Amino acid sequence: MKVIDYLKEKFPSIELMPSIYNQWDIGIHFTLGGTNYQFKKNGELNCERFRLVYKQLDTIFNQLFEQYDDVFLVTNMYTYKTNVKHTRKLKVYEPFLKYRNSLNHIQVRTCPYPFELDEEEYETQQFSLLCKTKDIRITELLKAATHEDFPLKPRFGGDAIHYPDVFLVNITKDLILFVYDDRGCEVIAIDAERLRPLYEQHKDWVEDVDRQKIERALNRRSN
Repeated sequence: MKVIDYLKEKFPSIELMPSIYNQWDIGIHFTLGGTNYQFKKNGELNCERFRLVYKQLDTIFNQLFEQYDDVFLVTNMYTYKTNVKHTRKLKVYEPFLKYRNSLNHIQVRTCPYPFELDEEEYETQQFSLLCKTKDIRITELLKAATHEDFPLKPRFGGDAIHYPDVFLVNITKDLILFVYDDRGCEVIAIDAERLRPLYEQHKDWVEDVDRQKIERALNRRSN
């Protein structure tokens, strides 16, 4: 199975790019880190904030995914069109997979560049791997997603014009998780009931405007 075929069937309007939350009716946008700023007054990184972000992401992930779920690990690498194809996928995937032979099953396709720059110059190399949740070093992967703007490890590697975007597409539970950086993450689902327990337990991590959206979706489902 290819991720593009799964999306066409289950999430036909979704493009795997930042702001998946705004592309789908049923979803939650979580704001991470509480009121802690990324830096202390003396200019040092605020490690307390990052520890909170890691804990929040761990909680969200564990409520949405189980170890034997089938998952597409999808990575968008944004490159110049003149670059050699198949950007260094090992640098993105290898540190976060438990089994090296999984690298042989990675698929790649070329997609349009999704941001407001010259599309004639840039493109997206989208890599995807179908595996089990248990095959991924999830803690390290989620941390790397939050380290985009900071000199912290682990980090995503590979040659690109800016930091990769990584999506976890759970085809067992029909939901998608995207951590865009240390500030927040987005999750969308086909069935609002998949998200109800998570939302009800952690609605204090959701901005008021986003609460209105998920509550409308949950109410429609209940009715």
